[in-house]
Amino acid sequence: MTFNYRARNLVLLFCLLPGPALANPAEAFQALLDAHWTRAQEEQVFFRTDPDAFRPDGALPDVGPVGRARREAFNRDMLARLEAIDGDALQGQERLSYRLFRYERETEAASFAQPGHRFPITALFGFHSYFADAPANMDFSSVADYERLLESFRDYPRYNRQQIANLQEGIDTGYTQHCAAMAGYGKTIRRYLVEDAADSALYEPFTRFPQTVPTRERTRLAAAARTALTNDVLPAYAAFLRFYEQRYAPACRETEAITSLPGGDDYYAYLARYFTTTAMTPREIHDLGLAETKRIRAAMDAIIEESGFEGDFRAYLDGLRDDPASYAVSREDLLEKIALIAKTMDGMMPRFFGRLPRMPYTIREAEGRGAFYASGTTDGRNPGVYFVNATDYKAKPLYTLEALTLHEAVPGHHHQMALALELDLPPFRRTLYHAAFGEGWGLYAESLGREAGFYTDPRSDFGRLTYEMWRANRLVVDTGLHAFGWTRREAIDFMLANSALTEAEITAEVDRYITWPAQALAYKVGELRIQALRAKAEAALGEAFDLRAFHDLVVGNGSLPIALLEDLVNDWIAGRG
Repeated sequence: MTFNYRARNLVLLFCLLPGPALANPAEAFQALLDAHWTRAQEEQVFFRTDPDAFRPDGALPDVGPVGRARREAFNRDMLARLEAIDGDALQGQERLSYRLFRYERETEAASFAQPGHRFPITALFGFHSYFADAPANMDFSSVADYERLLESFRDYPRYNRQQIANLQEGIDTGYTQHCAAMAGYGKTIRRYLVEDAADSALYEPFTRFPQTVPTRERTRLAAAARTALTNDVLPAYAAFLRFYEQRYAPACRETEAITSLPGGDDYYAYLARYFTTTAMTPREIHDLGLAETKRIRAAMDAIIEESGFEGDFRAYLDGLRDDPASYAVSREDLLEKIALIAKTMDGMMPRFFGRLPRMPYTIREAEGRGAFYASGTTDGRNPGVYFVNATDYKAKPLYTLEALTLHEAVPGHHHQMALALELDLPPFRRTLYHAAFGEGWGLYAESLGREAGFYTDPRSDFGRLTYEMWRANRLVVDTGLHAFGWTRREAIDFMLANSALTEAEITAEVDRYITWPAQALAYKVGELRIQALRAKAEAALGEAFDLRAFHDLVVGNGSLPIALLEDLVNDWIAGRG
């Protein structure tokens, strides 16, 4: 895909000119939203999105300095146009959209002063893995769909070079990832290097042509894919591997804290605000995590005591892990158990929600990662997908399956994200993703399972609490590492003493927090704010409180920063009181 930037700039200039047609605040705001949405699609960069929703669509994003500068200038133009619009003159959803759009543009403006582009890889993921894994959650029903993917293949070398340049900038400025946390990272690149392009995960869509693709086209498209993979994609992956092993890995940093880097204190404060969408300080977050850890541990100890088990917390955990009954007997068995939980909750949904999304979800196997959700698409061609690594079925204890499935499918991520895609709202609101809202809702959904009749087995309720404890520990450990001088070993030891995770799992988690600062803060902060809003509404409204209406309100306005969600609920309470 190519763009006529001169023509586009003329259009933009026209839009920026004052005129009577835009004197109406609602009309002016709509024109601004339209201009932004058009550019966002051109750029293939959406500022705040769930990274698991990445789907290449033709030419890949420009992630180099020219692209960043272009987007920064455009964002300044957006803010200038916002200043000229009287947001107080807008009503209802338009006013909420105005406040949300301003919040996004101000947050994006702040991002350009930060070094985030120097970290396109973490211990958990990288630009290379998201690209390679994307086709598994894409729809291919026409020749055009395949042609767009082929364009992405051919453009990948340029995209790869730009990301390598961003990593090199990190080396030059001292903004590299932590050595121990990234140990062995080369294997995440090497796994995609194959001798025969037909064995690449990226080639898989070309092995399953639908009937809508003419037979005569299939041979051509498959051959084109093998050529692009052989000549463009695989050499780019090989170049990235060489760069990583020869230049990046030797330049890794020894200190855990992002705050140890120049400007790191400001960067971490920005990341905490970005991921939690609150003004909470690292100290406030840390103390909240300690309080939640204490509360949840008391609840876990109560289950152990009620079970009659004679032993300590760690011995109880060891007994659960060592019990063969805690695990599926095959990948098929695991998937069947997950599907039963999901379908049971499907039938419970009308008890808790007045509005349900039309888009279904499916369950698919995923390699490498444990479990995650990928949203459907606005055109309705891709369903939501609950991905599970079922091959490693012994890594999924049955006593955690209910909490996991309620989080990833319904009433968690699928319900919230699929509903957002169907809202009669501006496109940016339908596709927007705030981690504190999305992950907070997912964690809230786990607890909602108790009201839906799940967790009747004390072991399963204990499993739910292990997930909650995991998220509470994150508040303590992430801030401990980046704000209070904790070492990697101290972080591991804290989670060993308080969580139900194994040391291997904890080590992977801690490496995630070191290399992706503040992201893990979103889950518990968001959940607690949603719970607090529900408690406030229940207390204020008494018998007039309607749980279905409350849930519809929370998830029925798209993904929101916490402050806007609080204002929305407060107005709802006032209107019903």
